[in-house]
Amino acid sequence: MFGFSLTKLLFTVAVIMIVWYGFKWLGRVQAQRNAEVKGKPADSGRKTPRGAATAQVEDMVECATCGSFVPARGATNCGQAGCPYIG
Repeated sequence: MFGFSLTKLLFTVAVIMIVWYGFKWLGRVQAQRNAEVKGKPADSGRKTPRGAATAQVEDMVECATCGSFVPARGATNCGQAGCPYIG
C-alpha cells in the first residue's frame, strides 16, 4: 500500500514540477504587471496615504529682493522694501 513504485514516484515528481513552474509563471506575470504600473505617468498627482488629500504640485519662483522662494501664482509681499510682489 505505501510501497514505492515507479508510477507513484513519477506522479509525485510531475506534481511538484507543475506547482514549481506554476509559481514561477505567476511571479513573472506579477513582475510584468508591476513594471507596467510603474511605467505609466502619474497624471493624477502624487499618491498619498489613505484618507489624505491628493498633493498638488505648485511652481515656485525666487524673490529678487529677499531670495526666498514664493508660489508663482498668488505670491505676496515679503515685507522688505523693493519687493516685486503685491499684497
